[in-house]
Amino acid sequence: MELIQLRLLGFPEFRLNGRPIELALRKAAALVIYLAEAGGPVAREVAATLLWPEADAEAARARLRRTLYKIRIAFGEEVISASAASLMVRAPLSVEADASAFEHACDAGLLDDAAGLYTSDYLAGFSLPDCPEFEEWVFFRREALRSRLVQALERLVEAKIAGGEPRDAVMHATRLAALDLLSESAHRHLIRAHLAAGDRAAAERQGETCTRLLRDELGVAPDPATLALLRASDAEVPRTRYVEVDGIHIAYQTVGSGPADIVLVPGFISHVERIWEDRSCRAWLNAVSRLGRLILFDRRGMGLSDRVGARPTVEATARDILAVMDAAGSRRAVLVGASEGGPGCIRFAVDHPDRLTGLVLWGSLAKGSHAPDYPFALTAAQYDLWQQRLLAGWGGPAEIETFAPSVASDRQARAWWAGLLRAASSPGAVAGLLQALRDADVRPLLSKVSAKTLVLHRAGDRAVRVEAGRYLTARIPGARFVEVEGEDHWFWVGEQGVLLEGIGGMVRGR
Repeated sequence: MELIQLRLLGFPEFRLNGRPIELALRKAAALVIYLAEAGGPVAREVAATLLWPEADAEAARARLRRTLYKIRIAFGEEVISASAASLMVRAPLSVEADASAFEHACDAGLLDDAAGLYTSDYLAGFSLPDCPEFEEWVFFRREALRSRLVQALERLVEAKIAGGEPRDAVMHATRLAALDLLSESAHRHLIRAHLAAGDRAAAERQGETCTRLLRDELGVAPDPATLALLRASDAEVPRTRYVEVDGIHIAYQTVGSGPADIVLVPGFISHVERIWEDRSCRAWLNAVSRLGRLILFDRRGMGLSDRVGARPTVEATARDILAVMDAAGSRRAVLVGASEGGPGCIRFAVDHPDRLTGLVLWGSLAKGSHAPDYPFALTAAQYDLWQQRLLAGWGGPAEIETFAPSVASDRQARAWWAGLLRAASSPGAVAGLLQALRDADVRPLLSKVSAKTLVLHRAGDRAVRVEAGRYLTARIPGARFVEVEGEDHWFWVGEQGVLLEGIGGMVRGR
């Protein structure tokens, strides 16, 4: 079988049966890459519009035909099958791409192999400035792969330290820190690796580097947890563990101790290690851990948990909750569902009422999009526009004005949120999750919830309107509603006392 090999991690290179292929025309190279990555037929109109957006339809089709001819001349044979309607890599040909091999290594848990395959960013140095749709496609693909590299390196550092290979941990942590110089989490990984290798001087130099970068670039001081590493303080981020469910590894942590367990189910974005970088979030988590043992986790497809090909459902979230509770040895718990984590908690409450001592829903909702009898959510079209805006701003503090208006102008909060987004997911990976949230609907389950339920919602919440909280309260038997002042969707900024008191009451059985 004939084989096309593509080097896409870095400036693109092409081979046919081991023979180098020179594609001098960039749009010819772009077309081969796009078709190979598509893995199936692509409409001629799509390819023509992608590469010649300014040309009229007839001119674009003519340029596409000339480009196909030049590809055939460069390869010395027909490698693209062209019909009147579509294009695709010729069926007998097999395609090997280093980007796909990297993803497969990540999926298989072969993290050393994955790190070795990622030699540079996707299509580094290759661009088509006059083709904005192609550039956008490359951006999303690049960010998705880069996010997976960050996740792989973070796990490698922890694994190498735990396995007694600190020098390898230093190598991977150095690479991790170079990917995002303003990420305190990456600097902490490198500090830990140096300490594990017995090189305290290097750890102290890294701490100084981190302090200088944050001061000069953001005008902020490092988090106490970063400095605490050098003082061997107890403020270090808790250990991340994994439990397997449905063949997927779910990352979780346990913090504190107490008479009851408290399970926090996050909204659409989470990262069990990066959340500790924000002072307000850290203070809130520590406060909850003093009420009982706090159990945190990243839902499948998010944060440090495995990426998944399918869109995660509320049923999948309920299975993740059960698996994490079992792994942590939790027989019963107060379940706290934040924002889009609420529907999965409601599903769990109906399926496993014996595992709950109470249910707390913060800024949550029963349905992800508008319906005639659910008018206070975005329509499907409005949701899609919001999603496009969010993904377009990915890499920066996207939509922080919606989620946390009270800290939207705070430079440290903006830097932390931008870093959390990049580490937690990527534009391409999170798109499926957002679509699943848009389509979620647990309204038929509300009347079946038997757990004691407390619903809290900020009066001016810009992300999920307060009417969504009132709707939940009206339809969950015996639920109590508390309206909290403010506009922030995040539970760890603004007024927090009411939520902490509500969780504490559940823990004490009130």
